[in-house]
Amino acid sequence: MKNTDNPILVEYLRLFEDLLSADVYSLEQDKKQALLLPVLNQLHQLHQLQNDEYRNIVKQHSADAKRIEELPYLAVRLFKHLNLKSINEKEVFKTLQSSGTTSQTPATIYLDKQTSARQSKVLVKILQQTIGKQRLPMLIIDSPDILKKPEFSARAAGIQGLAFFGRDHTYALDENMQPNWPVIEAFCEKYAQQPILIFGFTFMVWRYFLKTLQQSDKRVSLPKGVLIHSGGWKKLIDQQVDNDTFKQSLFATTGISRCFNFYGMAEQVGSIFVECEKGHLHAPVFADVLIRNPFTLKQCNIGEQGLVQVLSALPSSYPGHSLLTEDLGVLKGVDNCSCGAKGKYFAINGRLPKTEVRGCSDTHGAQL
Repeated sequence: MKNTDNPILVEYLRLFEDLLSADVYSLEQDKKQALLLPVLNQLHQLHQLQNDEYRNIVKQHSADAKRIEELPYLAVRLFKHLNLKSINEKEVFKTLQSSGTTSQTPATIYLDKQTSARQSKVLVKILQQTIGKQRLPMLIIDSPDILKKPEFSARAAGIQGLAFFGRDHTYALDENMQPNWPVIEAFCEKYAQQPILIFGFTFMVWRYFLKTLQQSDKRVSLPKGVLIHSGGWKKLIDQQVDNDTFKQSLFATTGISRCFNFYGMAEQVGSIFVECEKGHLHAPVFADVLIRNPFTLKQCNIGEQGLVQVLSALPSSYPGHSLLTEDLGVLKGVDNCSCGAKGKYFAINGRLPKTEVRGCSDTHGAQL
């Protein structure tokens, strides 16, 4: 079916362009919802029309929602068990696999060219708010071998997505996931007094870079660097490494003081929630977050811990626009973060007990 043959898709694309022209963090929550909700409702209708599984799951909530919190949602683990695809096989541009370890059942996410392009465009727009538009020399805390694997993992997708922001892409780890010290030292010597970008998944940055620097009594000097990282906090928390400890270690071993974590997942690539300078995760105009009581699923108040529901305006090729995760979080506030960004800001507190550990850096063989 061509885009012009589907009036729901045509309307979705029109509304999405309005959203794309909005500022990422400057709209107050009520104004943001006025733009975001119609887009999410169009996705809800589109996936009902084109995905039998989604239609069967949400059939009691088939009408448009009047508020963000009224939108039906899918449990994120359904992507491990159902073929949730809203396009035909010929339209599949790439598939993305998500799994915490190789022993777990992977989730499969189906992307068409339009959804993939939309994800890339939005990722760029969000991250430019934090690291600017200039492409910086880039040190990637991973092995280049991850891009050679036949399956397209979310870890590889993350690297490819962030690579857009860099130049002179340099991989810090060898094929055995050990620091390639000659490469690292040459990069640091070349760009020691210049702005540079470092990207890696959180646990991998800690285990294979920062901790190795500490243990070998090495130090590199990158005072103008910025680190963007995500995923794998579960094992760090188990090792009593919190966000402050992570940042302190980063500064002590590299001189880097600008460090931003972001929250995201393979099931909603592109819609990321980036940490501000005050340490809070923010919902951009393209996405939103709700916290639900894990027992009643009612919406939690500010300051109450619950399950995180994430909403994204991006996926038209699969029904990933409204997902209930297995992560625990707390809504910190709305429209009043001291960093100046409007909308909701929140914190992630860990995983729901007795759920499988996932995250692209929990093991170096993980695929997210």
